[in-house]
Amino acid sequence: MKTVLIVLLALLCAVLIGRQITLERGLHRAARRMREQMADETTARLSLPCPSAGAEELLVCLNELLELRQEERAVYHRKEQELRQQIANVSHDLRTPLTSILGYLQLLEGEGLSPGKRVEYLSVIEGRARTLQTFIAAFYDLSRIEGGELPLERDKVDLGRALSDQLAAAYEQIEESGLVMEVDIAPDMPPVWADGGAVTRIFSNLLTNALRHGEDTLAVKLYREGNAVVSAFSNRADGLTAEDAAHVFERFYTADKMRTGQSTGLGLAIVKALAERMGHTVAARWEDGVFTVEVRWTV
Repeated sequence: MKTVLIVLLALLCAVLIGRQITLERGLHRAARRMREQMADETTARLSLPCPSAGAEELLVCLNELLELRQEERAVYHRKEQELRQQIANVSHDLRTPLTSILGYLQLLEGEGLSPGKRVEYLSVIEGRARTLQTFIAAFYDLSRIEGGELPLERDKVDLGRALSDQLAAAYEQIEESGLVMEVDIAPDMPPVWADGGAVTRIFSNLLTNALRHGEDTLAVKLYREGNAVVSAFSNRADGLTAEDAAHVFERFYTADKMRTGQSTGLGLAIVKALAERMGHTVAARWEDGVFTVEVRWTV
């Protein structure tokens, strides 16, 4: 009887030792595969040939960590690509006016240049320099807004008055644009919680964008819809598409049809950033040749 018991114990020990060896080898293989996956950025899950409850729990945690690492790498690569694209776009927007400025400075050095031409060239240089200044200021402002570094104070703002004041201030620009204006501001709109300066900036950017890129007509509306006040800027834009409308709030959107020599590609991005910082939403759509940007101000 003792002999049988000893044999059974020996067999049990052999099984346990074998299982332990198998588990240890499996853990070594899992560790090796984990190092390989971390180096090669592969997505295969780790496994063991003969797992125990504790080892299985450990593998679940390791696989979760690997998935998180993969997600972080994907986000990092995406942001890296976005940064490279932004650097390329910044370079383009800086190089364009600078090239023009340098070119006209060379023309100013020409012999026999008439006083009239000299004044003309200086005027062009000043215009390009102001464009450059506007771009740098807009880029700086957008970076501060997105980084939460621009202080915004919440107060009750009368959108009807703010929009009317902005339209009045831009009267000469509207006249020079040649666009037919259609303004519909509903009376007795409830105030919204927002920063007064940010509201003015939003309306100014939307109006400037419409005046630069709009065709034929420009419709400005302010009305109540449910628990929100909606401000909408609509203009003819036959050169755009529905796909363009889905990207206009992206920083440095570079579709040629959306840009002119004066456009920085940052105006609508600032609109979106400011609206969202204040808890409101903004959207754009293009239907039948009409491009519309709406800001929904929560009451």
